[in-house]
Amino acid sequence: MTVYSGPVFEMAANQFNVIANYLEIPMDERDRLLMPKRAVTVSCPIHRDDGTTAVFEGYRVQHHLTLGPTKGGTRFAPTVDIGEVAALAIWMSWKCALAGLPYGGAKGGVNVDLSKISRRELEALSRRYMQEMIPFVGPHTDVMAPDMGTNEQVMAWFMDTYSMYQGQTVTEIVTGKPVSSGGTLGRREATGRGVAHLAKRVMKELSINLSGSTAVVQGFGNVGSYAALDLHHFGLKVIAVSDHTGALFDERGLDIPALMRHAATHGSIAGFSNQLQFDPAQILTLPCEVLVPAALERVIDAGVAEKLRCRVLAEGANGPTTPDADLVLEKRQDEVFLIPDILCNSGGVVVSYFEWVQDLQQLFWEEEEVTRREYQILDRAFDQMLVRARADKVPHRTAAMAIGVEKVRAAKNTRGLFP
Repeated sequence: MTVYSGPVFEMAANQFNVIANYLEIPMDERDRLLMPKRAVTVSCPIHRDDGTTAVFEGYRVQHHLTLGPTKGGTRFAPTVDIGEVAALAIWMSWKCALAGLPYGGAKGGVNVDLSKISRRELEALSRRYMQEMIPFVGPHTDVMAPDMGTNEQVMAWFMDTYSMYQGQTVTEIVTGKPVSSGGTLGRREATGRGVAHLAKRVMKELSINLSGSTAVVQGFGNVGSYAALDLHHFGLKVIAVSDHTGALFDERGLDIPALMRHAATHGSIAGFSNQLQFDPAQILTLPCEVLVPAALERVIDAGVAEKLRCRVLAEGANGPTTPDADLVLEKRQDEVFLIPDILCNSGGVVVSYFEWVQDLQQLFWEEEEVTRREYQILDRAFDQMLVRARADKVPHRTAAMAIGVEKVRAAKNTRGLFP
């Protein structure tokens, strides 16, 4: 029996079992590597604007603390449940280990429909969630970050709430904060920049010219928009984008800077153009050089994988590709070059690590230094993945996850089992 259930957790467990079989990990070691160390469920009551009281359910899962504090985002969405949060924490563990960061994985969330609460209610909910988490988090225990439905402002509320209880400002309790509150230059752009950087790196590996190539981006939030912007700057034509309100398509290439300004003003791509509207269900299977799924989990199933017409699949979201789809992509390795999520979108946690380090030292870097170091770590992890995949003749996801799992397993075995 386990409290964790649902399709996202089952997907994370299935992926781990594939890696465990590949690494020939004994059965009696597997649960210790897979199952989270700690899961917390809290009630978050707030006063609504109309004077009533509402209670929202919040979660935080810490996968392991073997290598250092746990690290991971906090999402506010109506789909959030304990199984999804646990899966995301597990993926974050392998991601941090692959990148060589001194963290275990964590994730948190609140089950809430943000369209149905006001800004004041959002602040109240953010502060109450952090208040409930104070016994379980800390700069050397668990460091939060933004995720779907949260942003720099929510992180500032988290940090302020924690600091009030400590009696001093503790900027290092969260990352992804505004620069004015101890955040780092380059954090907002970091994940999307990393996705675009690795896509460009793969295109060079495959001898594909950047100029005139095309890209499609599913999801135009923080990750998708900045990935699209950098791909645009590299000379690619971003021919299609989508978000929760719909999709846009222009074979000549969309004006990404203008679209970003529109989305920043209006909160979505809706209303940008009536002439360019497109069916969101078809966006993943458009012909293009680079496809960036940067929205939700499990959007590429086996059926979609069969129909993909991209050359590079750069996973900006967490878990966008199902295990069944991975089997299809394994057969299509010569047609579709996969950059797996635990590598492709790891730029965000890499720069979150930089922010944490800068806050602890109270010494801040220029943006050029942040970006240079981010690309250096991504390139190193990419090289390790490619060498492993080619040497063992395994898919890129298997190679990347195996490196992460091996590092966590080695650390656990070295430290032993207490008591």
